[in-house]
Amino acid sequence: MRILALLFLSFSPALLMGQQRTLMHCFAFTEIPEATAADWDAFRKATEELPSKIDGLLKVWHGKLARPLGILQTDGALDADNQKKLREGGSVPAQVKMVRRQYGVCMEFRNEEALKIYAKHPAHDAWMKAYEKVRVPGTTTFDILP
Repeated sequence: MRILALLFLSFSPALLMGQQRTLMHCFAFTEIPEATAADWDAFRKATEELPSKIDGLLKVWHGKLARPLGILQTDGALDADNQKKLREGGSVPAQVKMVRRQYGVCMEFRNEEALKIYAKHPAHDAWMKAYEKVRVPGTTTFDILP
């Protein structure tokens, strides 16, 4: 009994901390104002079906963001030197505009390999057709590693 109690106590910090062993792939996007209710229904359906079609994709969440993300975008005319300055924390003159990301999707993957498989899977290609009818091209994407 003591051994069982010691084993439980040695594992309980990990259980209490809820250590995540999976990878979260999340992205926020800007909606196309002209997207129809049918376009949104097709996107929701296609998104919710992905875990049943792609091994290693465990779960998806999608919806309107509680607080839209404001993203500054340049006009795309920054040359390589100015891009390098920005990456190093410097500042450069540029034309920018504010883009609002109102919607988001998070996908839980078993591991990084499963994310790579998803990106090349035929079901991903089919899903993209529905996704592209509700979003302006471009997303704000990030992955949370285990």
